[in-house]
Amino acid sequence: MMKKNLKKIVSLALSMLLVFSAAVPAFAATPSRTGSKVPVVMIGGDGDVLVDKDGKDLPRWSAIFDNLSKKSEDDDGNKEIYKSVANVLLPFLIDGLLTGNYDRYYENFQKEVSEMFGELLLDENGEASNGSGLAQRRKDTMKNDLSRDSKSWRGYYGFYDYQFYYDWRLDPLETADKLNEYIQGVKKITGAPKVAIIGRCLGSVIATAYVAKYGTDDLYGLSLDGSVANGGEILSEPISGKIKLDGNAINRYFIDANYTGDFKMDAFISETVELLEKSGVLKTVAGVTKETIYYVVIKGVTSALALSTFCTWPAFWGIVKEEDFDNAMDYVFGPQDSEKRTTYAGLIEKINNYDSLVRKHIPEIMNKVNDNANLAIFSKYGYQINPIIESRNAIADQFVTVNASSYGATTSDIYTTLSDEYIAKRVSEGKGKYISPDKQVDASTCMFPDQTWFIKGAEHGDWQDIESDVLYTVATADRQLTVDDFDCTQFVVYSYDTDSSAPMTEENCNTYQWEANKLSDEPDSKAGRLLSFLTMLFKWLKSLGEKIRAKMAAA
Repeated sequence: MMKKNLKKIVSLALSMLLVFSAAVPAFAATPSRTGSKVPVVMIGGDGDVLVDKDGKDLPRWSAIFDNLSKKSEDDDGNKEIYKSVANVLLPFLIDGLLTGNYDRYYENFQKEVSEMFGELLLDENGEASNGSGLAQRRKDTMKNDLSRDSKSWRGYYGFYDYQFYYDWRLDPLETADKLNEYIQGVKKITGAPKVAIIGRCLGSVIATAYVAKYGTDDLYGLSLDGSVANGGEILSEPISGKIKLDGNAINRYFIDANYTGDFKMDAFISETVELLEKSGVLKTVAGVTKETIYYVVIKGVTSALALSTFCTWPAFWGIVKEEDFDNAMDYVFGPQDSEKRTTYAGLIEKINNYDSLVRKHIPEIMNKVNDNANLAIFSKYGYQINPIIESRNAIADQFVTVNASSYGATTSDIYTTLSDEYIAKRVSEGKGKYISPDKQVDASTCMFPDQTWFIKGAEHGDWQDIESDVLYTVATADRQLTVDDFDCTQFVVYSYDTDSSAPMTEENCNTYQWEANKLSDEPDSKAGRLLSFLTMLFKWLKSLGEKIRAKMAAA
């Protein structure tokens, strides 16, 4: 049993290293997805399977962690893991700590991680030179969709009738060209003068790039769900140096993952992390690292991780926030005259083109859509974001903060609510209706406060019916609909336990699976810190005793 747990811990450690880079009532009335004569083009995120040059499915990038865990369960897998760890640690210990030269450590680290991502990685120009790409079956589906008008026999076009599939790694501006071709095909086959677009997650980046390049002449409506086009902190902050080690946030992430079924984490591991946090060990280690080798090692590791995982994919650079962009380029590619800037010149050109044509113009792009088409935005929250970044205490949906995905909402953090004074001021200004019942969100500061909805309790990649219904209805309506046109209200709560949604109220708004207690997590006195540590130590010792007894009973 101990050997099996050790294997899992080793796998977890490597996975965490990658992350380091990375019962409610029904509605009285609901929106409808029936009756629209406007064809809808659906653009999903990064979940579609890609294939290698032989047409064999490649794993989705998140499945790499699953494969690592499975591989660690057998002896051959262990040998590979130990060899990989040795290849990384030896240069760190011998070349780095002894001589101060970490180059071989960075190179080996990047090589080991790159092998895990395999053919999903792109080359130095941000292109799939290995022949990988979108599956032929997806291309055939889109071709068939445009060969005849087979969707309108019901009298309306549905949510998924025209789904645009794309290689989610490639340059968003090049993908926008293909999206435009697809839209022209949809218009031709349906006879419709315009189409509506619904973009989810990374699909929001593609939709935004399309508008930046082709305008709104063919756009009837645009709906965005879990948008990362305005930035996604889960990627943006790690690669721009905004790193903060926080054991409490890590444990909140574990709790969320257990709850949603993303992965199961032994409670003893969570308690060990919490003990290290309460004892001050994690803060001490982080402090020593920062004082000694932080500026030498962390920056190099960030670059190695980035270029062996997500950052050879131009599309993922569309997730980087404008405020983080310059630092991210420096962390990943080094200064202007660096060797990496020369090696990755082709990729950098794509990244800079998106930055100058899209990222720097997000507000004007969104206003252009709002002036010429219907617009709806759905922002999600209720989960711990990346637990080792500066925004770790922001309210978020695991991937992106509410402030970013809602295009400007003012929020509290997970420990607090908006102050009474702040709320009173908003009420006096006639904006009290924009304050969420949990008092954590003020929608009045959004770019489009009357066209932005919020759902608490639904994680980033889990799309609920209410989201789809609102997004479809607004995008295809004969006028611009607002939050006042729906019984579902601006703020919605989703319950995993009952798989249902409802208007948010003060009674049903606490969906967090963990207790956000700043006094406990960050005591402001020596006595408080000691009490917090002793409480956690007792809990950890109790769990350790249960582990030992269970092992003895199984022997």
